[in-house]
Amino acid sequence: MNYITLEGYQRLTQEAGYLWKVKRPAIVKALADAAAEGDRSENAEYIYRKKELRETDRKIRFLEKQLKDIQVVRDKPRNTQKVFFGAWVTLETLEGDSVEYRIVGGIEARLEHKEISVHSPVAKGLLGKNLGDEVVISLPNGTQVEYEITDINY
Repeated sequence: MNYITLEGYQRLTQEAGYLWKVKRPAIVKALADAAAEGDRSENAEYIYRKKELRETDRKIRFLEKQLKDIQVVRDKPRNTQKVFFGAWVTLETLEGDSVEYRIVGGIEARLEHKEISVHSPVAKGLLGKNLGDEVVISLPNGTQVEYEITDINY
């Protein structure tokens, strides 16, 4: 089963709605206007809008398929001192550097927002660990990083 946080589900549902109800109709109108200009084979605007429509439709289909086959996780776990799906986890390196990640579903992961996929090496290394535990994470490039779990929030 694919899991997703409630916030991720709401964000992706909004995105799908925007693409379907706002962006796609605007592209279709622009495409119709470009088609009305005549020769389509050399009409750059028409060619661009056709490509944009295909990409938008592909994104809509992808989101609809993914959102159909997921389980939304709405509740906090009973033990909030342990790392589970949906947790914000603060980690500290041996050098004293601190980093925070949220463990989320693969479809909703956004590294720029510190949201990492539950299937990532870091998340796999953290799941089931307790506050204060020291963990060693093996990264895909072969290196290992050691962290201490300093905070867990849901």
